[in-house]
Amino acid sequence: MECPHLSSSVCIAPDSAKFPNGSPSSWCCSVCRSNKSPWVCLTCSSVHCGRYVNGHAKKHYEDAQVPLTNHKKSEKQDKAQHTVCMDCSSYSTYCYRCDDFVVNDTKLGLVQKVREHLQNLENSAFTADRHRKRKLLENSSLNSKLLKVNGSTTAICATGLRNLGNTCFMNAILQSLSNIEQFCCYFKELPAVELRNGKTAGRRTYHTRSQGDNNVSLVEEFRKTLCALWQGSQTAFSPESLFYVVWKIMPNFRGYQQQDAHEFMRYLLDHLHLELQGGFNGVSCSPILQENSTLSASNKCCINGASTVVTAIFGGILQNEVNCLICGTESRKFDPFLDLSLDIPSQFRNKRSKNQENGPVCSLRDCLRSFTDLEELDETELYMCHKCKKKQKSTKKFWIQKLPKPENSGPENCLYDLAAVVVHHGSGVGSGHYTAYATHEGRWFHFNDSTVTLTEEDTVVKAKAYILFYAERQARAGPDKL
Repeated sequence: MECPHLSSSVCIAPDSAKFPNGSPSSWCCSVCRSNKSPWVCLTCSSVHCGRYVNGHAKKHYEDAQVPLTNHKKSEKQDKAQHTVCMDCSSYSTYCYRCDDFVVNDTKLGLVQKVREHLQNLENSAFTADRHRKRKLLENSSLNSKLLKVNGSTTAICATGLRNLGNTCFMNAILQSLSNIEQFCCYFKELPAVELRNGKTAGRRTYHTRSQGDNNVSLVEEFRKTLCALWQGSQTAFSPESLFYVVWKIMPNFRGYQQQDAHEFMRYLLDHLHLELQGGFNGVSCSPILQENSTLSASNKCCINGASTVVTAIFGGILQNEVNCLICGTESRKFDPFLDLSLDIPSQFRNKRSKNQENGPVCSLRDCLRSFTDLEELDETELYMCHKCKKKQKSTKKFWIQKLPKPENSGPENCLYDLAAVVVHHGSGVGSGHYTAYATHEGRWFHFNDSTVTLTEEDTVVKAKAYILFYAERQARAGPDKL
């Protein structure tokens, strides 16, 4: 959003000595002393917590407003609005009068200068703290950041993702997708996008918030994020550029409220698929896809146009079969899918009492069986039979006509291994917290935003899974090893 209030609100100097000490991401609210979601006022440089903590940043804006007299703004109100603030972690800018995030800047570029100053402060604090962190790493246990390999101690190669303010839903999905090897490798091997306008012509550069709407690429920012993971860095990567693009092309994910991880995954995959179809950096997606022999044309499932790596890896086809119970007419419809939403069968939904340890355990097979069971439609879902020419009672059944990736193979030969699990902690998808488990080179990791720890398979089995990611087994085994 282009904010018209920057000139009257952005008044602090980028090198202002009024800023607190330490890294901006850990600054504390001047009222409640919370270091969660700190925001700095761009009028007076005071730091307050965001609206999803105790809301003191918003209250600071409200308290600074001078009551109107004779329907005219006072001179004091014109000069000091206190309406614009900046997130001290993601460096995004928000205007309370517009009630939206800001993408423009002042004529002197003060917003960007403040952003760069905060980034420098963060980097300086990190440099000063690096020696202490190294000492801690040397003394870490197996489950924190070190791993014993052939008698020697090595650092875990996984990299965490910083939480930009209730963005755990995004981090859990990104970490899960980064462990779908074939999918991740495809993006990491793509050439970087080169911007060819103005001063950046001919130079390879990264997209930033200050470059405007015409230079955003979800594929490019997704590629950069995947490249930053599994590099062995002990410092969590901040996916702010990717999140900015998400704001641009997925308006329902703007802001810092908690979102549904599954909904975000679907939007992310859909938009990656659409952008790949259009090509990028002057190269269409088809030749790139064909270069990888394991993603041949026969392996691809078309969804909304040409095939891409998204449909090649995740795409399948559902057969929806409806039968009229009066005349027996059968209707078939084929629908592509990228994921399956499975309900827990009714017999497993009863909550166990605290003292009841044993009871029916719901398996993935139970959910799949329930998904494909024959179902009689109720009175509110009567089927319009073309032969009877009116709505009739009918039955419905789903068949998985094509599984992701396998072609011309019987079900007994289609084996998949669990690759990642997204877990939702708390009640309600609009609240709580998301983490992810994923396997990499035979070891299970737990991804909790910026923290990555080694874990055991037994811990993953006991987790209350929300989203399960499976990858086709490359070295095929016998059908008894499911």
